[in-house]
Amino acid sequence: MAQAKRTQSSFPSPSLEGTAYCKLLNGTILPETQDGPSSNSSMTTRELQEHWQKEKSRWRHVKLLFEIASARIEERRVSKFVMYQVVVVQTGSFDSNMAVVERRYSDFERLQKALLKRFGPELEDVAFPRKRLTGNLSAETICERRLELCDYLRLLYAVRAVRRSREFADFLTRPELREAFGCLRAGQYARALDLLDRVLPLQEKLTAHCPTAAVPALCATLVCLRDLERPAEAFAVGERALQRLRARESHRYYAPLLDAMVRLAYALGKDFASLQGRLDDSQLRSPTHRGFTLKELTVREYLS
Repeated sequence: MAQAKRTQSSFPSPSLEGTAYCKLLNGTILPETQDGPSSNSSMTTRELQEHWQKEKSRWRHVKLLFEIASARIEERRVSKFVMYQVVVVQTGSFDSNMAVVERRYSDFERLQKALLKRFGPELEDVAFPRKRLTGNLSAETICERRLELCDYLRLLYAVRAVRRSREFADFLTRPELREAFGCLRAGQYARALDLLDRVLPLQEKLTAHCPTAAVPALCATLVCLRDLERPAEAFAVGERALQRLRARESHRYYAPLLDAMVRLAYALGKDFASLQGRLDDSQLRSPTHRGFTLKELTVREYLS
C-alpha cells in the first residue's frame, strides 16, 4: 500500500482514512498509527484485540463548541489592544471542565497565516475577519469582531484536517502550557499545577485522536503534585498517563513514568510488583532510558 503523506506537525489520525499502513489481526484491519502497540509489544493476541476495542471507543469524535464570551481592552505602557475571551465546551453532555482562554486579534492572525501555509485550498470557505486600520477599540468594532472570530473558530473546527492539526491545538493551549512548564522549571509547583489544571482538560479534548499528546502535561502534573507532597493524587494522575501509553513501551516517557510510579506506590504502601516488572522489561528493551527521571524530561518541554 502506498504511503500517504503526513505533515510532520500533525497529530496521527486513528481513522483508516489517510492511514499509511494497515495490519491484519484475526481478520480485522487495524490502522498502524503512532498510538498503536509498538513492534516489540509483549501483549498477547487477546490483549491486543481488547486494546483496539478500547481505542476504537475512545476515537469517537469529540465535538466542541466555541464562543467569544467577552472582550476587554488591555492597556500597556505604549499600546492598547483587545483581549477576547474564548470559551470551549464539549457538547453532548454536561461539561464540568469548560475551558476559558484569552487571545488577541494578532494571535488569531498568526493562526490564520500558519493554517493557510499548510492547508491552503481547504480554507477557501473560511472567512477571516479583516484587519482595520482605525476604530479597533470602539464598542461597535469589538462587538462585530467577537461574532466574526467566533464564526471563524467554528468554521475552522468544521475542517477535519484543521481541528486535528498541531497548529489549532497550539493556538488554544500552548501559551498556557508554556507558562505552566516555565513555572515548573522555576520550582513554582502550585502555580504550575493551577495552570495545568485549567489547560489540560482542553488539551485532552483537542487531541482525543492522539492520546499520547497529553502525556507530557499529565507527567508535569504528577511531578507538581509529588513535590507538593500530594502522592495519592500524583499516583492517580500517573495512572491516567500510563493508560495513554498502553502498548507504547518505546515512548520516551514510558520508562521514566513507570519509575516514578514505582516510587509513589512504595511510598503509599501499594503493591508495586507489577509496575516494577514492567519497568524492568522496558529497561531491558531500551537501556538508553536509564538515568532520565520524569522531572528531567518534563522540564525540557515547551522551552520555545
